[in-house]
Amino acid sequence: MGVRGRVPVKSFSRPLTTKSMKDIFTLTLILSTIHLATPLVLAALGGLYSERSGVINIALEGLMLAGAFTAAAVTHYVGNPWVGLLAAIVAGILLASIHAVACISFKADQVVTGTAINILMIGVPAVLSGAFFLSSGSTPQIPKENLIPWTPVILALLLVVATYYILYYTPFGLRLRAVGENPEAADAAGINVKRIRYTGVLISGALAAIGGAYLSIGQSSLFTRNMTSGRGFIALAALIFGKWRPVQTMLACLLFGFADALSTQMQGVIDIPVQFIQMIPYVLTMVVLAGFIGLSRAPRALGIPYQKER
Repeated sequence: MGVRGRVPVKSFSRPLTTKSMKDIFTLTLILSTIHLATPLVLAALGGLYSERSGVINIALEGLMLAGAFTAAAVTHYVGNPWVGLLAAIVAGILLASIHAVACISFKADQVVTGTAINILMIGVPAVLSGAFFLSSGSTPQIPKENLIPWTPVILALLLVVATYYILYYTPFGLRLRAVGENPEAADAAGINVKRIRYTGVLISGALAAIGGAYLSIGQSSLFTRNMTSGRGFIALAALIFGKWRPVQTMLACLLFGFADALSTQMQGVIDIPVQFIQMIPYVLTMVVLAGFIGLSRAPRALGIPYQKER
């Protein structure tokens, strides 16, 4: 009677066998890691220029959204993805200039200003999309021939090398680092602190917008509402994890890209609810921030407005 009354209990998950391991760790996983890390690298490098100058740029998420929407909308109307990419860069610079004016000229709280930009860009693309395309959820589909799948990947790698060279081997890089560490001493040495900080923030807007453009006209073929899904914040975490250095930051972005690609590859291979698998990149972000933020030394003047002595 006791035996007949037992109800078979289905296993919550099957073990990770050799076959399932082979299903996950494939060449596709490597290529996906590179693709998914590319927008993170571009946004994180943008954040590096801004934060090395002493301006916190928590607005990377909003800057990426601006670039993603502008690139998709302009590419749809013009039919040329390069024009769309250029328009995205302009949009990123314009939005970053708001952050720069508020934080540098008017000494506003840098975290609050960045958060305001992020909130703004959650709603503005939806409103514009509804006005232009009669759909607040997404822009129209872009033909496959009007996409740029690999160019931003190569560009991201070249920018890592260029950023390393600029940061450590050029007068501008020396001034950028000096302003972020000790703006008073930099000012005394004749460096225009305000100009350097403006330049750093505007560069961050351009690079983050390229990362966003890659999401809409590279990885995807349209803009969807909030399509960045927190990538701007993950890029910021990678920047902290990489200790505000270009090569280490790129490696951190590859780590997050791998986690994202792995979560995609695991779906359908391992009997774990999809929601838990999709949490992997975000859990990794929290673990990194909780465990390594104290080990990374930020630029000394980061987040501190500079008032020139008269």
